[in-house]
Amino acid sequence: MPEQHLVAVVGAGPAGIYGARKLAEAGHRVVLLNRDIKPGGLAEYGIYVEKEKMKTGLRKQFKKILADPKVFYLGHVTIGQNQALTLNDLRTIGFGVIVVTAGAQGTKKLGIEGEDTLGVYHAKDVVYYYNSLPPFSQRTFEIGRRVAIIGMGNVMVDIANWLLNLKKIDQVVVVARRGPTEKAYDDNEFEYVEPYLDNADMKQEIERIAPHLAAVGQNVDEIMKKFVKQGEPAEGRRLTFRYLCSPTKVIANDQGRVAALEAEENEMVLQDGRTVAKGTGKTRRIEVDCVIYAIGDQVDAALGLPFSRGAFVTNPEKLPGDPNPAAYQPYDPETKKALDGIFVAGWSRNASVGLVGVAKQDAERGMKVVNQYLASKEGLSSGDMEADRAAAQKRRCGCYERRYRTARKRRTRGSPRTQNLGLQIHQRRQDARSHCGAQGGEIGRATKRVSLQY
Repeated sequence: MPEQHLVAVVGAGPAGIYGARKLAEAGHRVVLLNRDIKPGGLAEYGIYVEKEKMKTGLRKQFKKILADPKVFYLGHVTIGQNQALTLNDLRTIGFGVIVVTAGAQGTKKLGIEGEDTLGVYHAKDVVYYYNSLPPFSQRTFEIGRRVAIIGMGNVMVDIANWLLNLKKIDQVVVVARRGPTEKAYDDNEFEYVEPYLDNADMKQEIERIAPHLAAVGQNVDEIMKKFVKQGEPAEGRRLTFRYLCSPTKVIANDQGRVAALEAEENEMVLQDGRTVAKGTGKTRRIEVDCVIYAIGDQVDAALGLPFSRGAFVTNPEKLPGDPNPAAYQPYDPETKKALDGIFVAGWSRNASVGLVGVAKQDAERGMKVVNQYLASKEGLSSGDMEADRAAAQKRRCGCYERRYRTARKRRTRGSPRTQNLGLQIHQRRQDARSHCGAQGGEIGRATKRVSLQY
């Protein structure tokens, strides 16, 4: 049998979990370190709250992977700069490799005046809120009766669905830089909110921008036929669109809350075969009580990897192999060297691209690179691994204090590397005691059937 390694996987969303399976299949022991209590990432907390069938199917798959005795899941552990554990700490502990699959946990801003006003939120925070992810679920969101959503993708549709069907607000205004045909949402997803579409308003809006559409060769009659339907908005709740508008300012009222959104009107021009929005200098005011950014995500720079323009920097070289190993290697532009022993995959490698299937595929391709890397390194022999397994008991714990107390008691058993793992994680997670008590049962349920192996 090939030598085996201890691998740390940071992040337990689809990329992290499916990646852990490939690592375990190669014989390695995997420690999944997750920011949230429950595993699943955006598959758990990012899918619309009422799509329970989809979530249930994914949970079954994840549960099976996490039941592998070579996979150890630890939730509510944040890795990053100024956190209890850093990437350098993980390297010191003795992991053979660190795989970062933490998704795109950073948030984008537009950099406009007033975007810190009370009532301006990022879509991801709202999605976490209605999916009951702590601490977002404990926050108060000042929504009001009229909400502007900036962006025209599927996340916009999910937010509009929640606002109109569950919150039952009066109006959602979708603000988009370009025109109707440049939408990024899927038509089948839009069906959830289409009953609320104000068709009379949509007709007027397309008429308003018709000269700009025609200027780039778009057929206004066909657009009108596709996007304007018959009927009044359901139950008096309205979904409207403001096309060719780029937000320039959030206007606050005397109480410091959102009163309106100012936007520059755009025209469209053709550039390299695609339509591009170009500002006209003319602005308009959109009266709303809340503004939600649905403009995509970026990785979290606080994780500690080289970062540029919303993404972790990866090795620009073209190396032999399929996939190109360099595409999964974080890269330091200052030293012009790849970071040895660290890899990225999923949205941590390519933020906000695709859904669960794409993240799974990217993780599996990335773990092919990781397994090839580990095959060239000295690791723990199969005999050492079996000795550790025989010496350890399978434990299920209801709180972190019990887990780390167990690790400390058992640190004299097994190989030096696995001793060090249990001891150092225990020492660096003393603050996890605050998560005991009421959360313990939830943590225990989340880690059911996951064996703790030291």
